[in-house]
Amino acid sequence: MHSSPDTAASAPGLEQLLALANPTDTCRGLFFNGVLEAARVLGGEELRAMCFRAVGERKFVDFFSYPVTDFLRAVFLASETLGPTMGGVDSVMRLLGRRGTGDFLCSTVGKTMLALAGTDPYRLLSTVPSGCRASLSYGERSVERLGERHARMMARRDFLPLPYNEGLLTAALEQSSAQGIRVQGHRRALLDVDYEVSWS
Repeated sequence: MHSSPDTAASAPGLEQLLALANPTDTCRGLFFNGVLEAARVLGGEELRAMCFRAVGERKFVDFFSYPVTDFLRAVFLASETLGPTMGGVDSVMRLLGRRGTGDFLCSTVGKTMLALAGTDPYRLLSTVPSGCRASLSYGERSVERLGERHARMMARRDFLPLPYNEGLLTAALEQSSAQGIRVQGHRRALLDVDYEVSWS
């Protein structure tokens, strides 16, 4: 589930991501609410308040869209604050990705995706690109089958951190019959990552 060191490109930092994003690059409020609630559970009300200040908002409506730059500020702040006591920044980002997936799957769109995919791991993974299109205004994602229990999701122009997406994909597959899930991101370019996904 853990990513190996990136070879093609180094992971972009927050400032780099903020500079690359456009005002039209947005994500749904449910992702903000997931991070803010996770910050409260993992770090207490003070961390949640810090994240609120970082995003400059007081309330997010789940299916309204907000700038992804604000979301990234909250994710990086929570991860860098909790990282020293929770196994590192990447580990916290994976936790936040899992949380974001859980919130999404409880939504109307998420429940519909689960109903259509059933318990088949590949079918569930194949719904992720459409789920992203419903939640994120930017980027392209596609899935290809590599074997009976092996697939790859290709994310292009994706601002979400690599470990966040590893957590997201792991949590999604846990809704299926898959066991022994492994998700490993390989960076191809600054905003392009291939995620190798396998299960038993």
